[in-house]
Amino acid sequence: MGGKYQQPMLNGEKREREKQKYNHGFSSAEMQTLASVAEVVFPSLSPNSNFEGKENQPSKAVQSFMEASASESSIPDEVAELLSKRTFIESLTLVRVVLLLLSTRLGTLLLCGSLCLGDKWPYINYFSCMPLEKREKVLQRWFKHWLFTLIRVAFIYFKVFCLYAFFSRVGEDGDNPAWEAIGYHVDNVENPSQVKKERPLQKGMIETMHEKESTLHHSLTQKGLQVTEDTKLNVYKIKCDAVIVGSGCGGGVAAAMLASSGLKVVVLEKGRYFAPTDYSPFEGPSMAELYESAGILPSVDGKMLLLAGSTVGGGSAVNWSACIKTPKSILQEWAEDCQIPLFGSPEYLSAMDTVCERIGVTEDCKEEGFQNQVLRKGCENLGLEVEKVPRNSSESHYCGSCGYGCRRGDKKGTDRTWLVDAVNNDAVILTGCKAERFILEKNKIGSTRKMKCLGVIAKTSNKNITKKLHIEAKVTISACGALLTPLLMHSSGLKNRNIGRNLHLHPVLMAWGYFPDSDSEFKGKSHEGGIITSVHKVVATDNKVLAIIETPSLGPAQYSVLCPWESGLDMKRRMLKFSRTAHMITIIRDQGFGKIHVGGRVTYKFDALDRQNIQAGLRQSLRILVAAGAVEVGTHRSDGQRIRCKGISNEELEEFLDSVSPVGGPMFFGENWVFNTSAHQMGSCRMGITEKEGAVDENGESWEAEGLFVCDASVLPSAIGVNPMITVQSTAYCLSKRIAESLKQKMAF
Repeated sequence: MGGKYQQPMLNGEKREREKQKYNHGFSSAEMQTLASVAEVVFPSLSPNSNFEGKENQPSKAVQSFMEASASESSIPDEVAELLSKRTFIESLTLVRVVLLLLSTRLGTLLLCGSLCLGDKWPYINYFSCMPLEKREKVLQRWFKHWLFTLIRVAFIYFKVFCLYAFFSRVGEDGDNPAWEAIGYHVDNVENPSQVKKERPLQKGMIETMHEKESTLHHSLTQKGLQVTEDTKLNVYKIKCDAVIVGSGCGGGVAAAMLASSGLKVVVLEKGRYFAPTDYSPFEGPSMAELYESAGILPSVDGKMLLLAGSTVGGGSAVNWSACIKTPKSILQEWAEDCQIPLFGSPEYLSAMDTVCERIGVTEDCKEEGFQNQVLRKGCENLGLEVEKVPRNSSESHYCGSCGYGCRRGDKKGTDRTWLVDAVNNDAVILTGCKAERFILEKNKIGSTRKMKCLGVIAKTSNKNITKKLHIEAKVTISACGALLTPLLMHSSGLKNRNIGRNLHLHPVLMAWGYFPDSDSEFKGKSHEGGIITSVHKVVATDNKVLAIIETPSLGPAQYSVLCPWESGLDMKRRMLKFSRTAHMITIIRDQGFGKIHVGGRVTYKFDALDRQNIQAGLRQSLRILVAAGAVEVGTHRSDGQRIRCKGISNEELEEFLDSVSPVGGPMFFGENWVFNTSAHQMGSCRMGITEKEGAVDENGESWEAEGLFVCDASVLPSAIGVNPMITVQSTAYCLSKRIAESLKQKMAF
């Protein structure tokens, strides 16, 4: 694949140029052990072209794939780099302790037992000197036995990062040798000349990474901001009417509404700005630049893997386009049980229509991709209802890589809609700029709130700019998402008990089915076509929705991370089936909830009902895959749970389905475990009619600080059970409209 992209950080050039500049700090002994573990995870094996579904694949590609190993080249260093940058300190410490133990004879004996013994002096082998087959047996033992739970966690980090590095790496030619063998190709824009090269936010944009201490002041004043330099405090003091932290579904809408009311708005975004022509189809570099923690964000116990956007446009720039309105039952619950009138009002219903119109929601899809074809066909064969999913793109949008940003410019995230409206009304967007804390002072005696918010203090990620930004505003809005808004509130000294609590995640488990290339009924590959175009609702006998079933976007690296590891050979066999393995995701409206702790650590506890609903969805997903004609189906449970479908009886299928249940995460003291994933986070600063019930009131204003508002998914009273983009934007629309009207009234006096 030829051609260079405008953003070297998104096409892998940066790491290629700097691949020898590793800063992980691992010792040579640790690296030797790490390389020997990587070899077990993904070993070099004898070429064998007789793999199911690969009879027609180029033999050289498959043979090269079989001979390749995760211990080769710079991969162990890449893994060490990822471990040092993408894990919490306690996880990194655990990993390094295990590596150090395995680099000694005594430690190897302690962790590997008799498998490390040899027949020559000194009889005890280092882990790296053990034969490959014995090392594999050791890892298999760690994976299953509850006594090795902590070692299991360390191994999971090794497995995740080894496979992620192997399948996401991009060479100078824009290719990965493994991709041809597994049937993967990066998404190519058919007519790149038709994609507009405009950068619609540029006129309101200040990209601080391109600024210097000497130019930033000028750039700010050029955008119509009042700026003074305080050399004693080493800050730039900036005045505006409203400052918004975050540019996603909440922040983008709020910026548009306030700016259109004639207010001078500043938007802070810690991520960077990418236009359609800047995006690349490469999974690894795109995940690193467009997602929080590079898309590798586990909960403390590792049972939940979280995905959250971190770029201009936030989640709306990288989500899967699903535009589902807030269910009526949820609105009724929020209006009546939570006593928040907004959600039972015509105002909110009208806002949903306005939002859908602005982001160009369409109701149909002209051509479905492979996975959605499977979902639809399986449901039809079972006589189950399957619905079309509205999307904020054209009906002909056939793009499987929108999770890396829409390179066609078809998907209408806030970076293509609301933020454009905002900059057209003179809003200013500062990228590479992270808010540190709100500026709070004691409020006047007699005020309903103890404190008053005067703005926010932020710092740029550009090391050449040492001055902080002291942004003074009449209104301050936090819209940095349900994972980060609580951290900003806490770092500012706010104490409301609901801040960081009540975190809902819409936990996801996946089922998969393999459809060989010879099955011509379903055209395409798993990574092609619109990501979510169909949905099936799993309902109880009383018609209550237990779960919804949709299809995900999984690149090779993400796929390999989620795949169970049983052996090196099995992993290679699974990867060779990648392009024709359809996945179904079960999403539930969780009753359980989590908490966001200092440093961004997330804990989460399932409710018993959640497990029942996930189980119902997972079993239904497997039935759908079997009905669609899969030759093999399974789950991502650690033991590789699966069943061959050819000639299977209904009794055999039901017996298999009875064994399918949601087990615990890697820290679960049991033989089997599984990763849950989450792309929807909400409720961590929820609305409430009193400060005991919520962190903010029904207008989104903090119960503790006057003039401080929240306009993102964290204000939602509970989980909603469907893709939340329309709900978040509609809520932000109503709240920011109220904020603008209130502020204009105050400014008039």
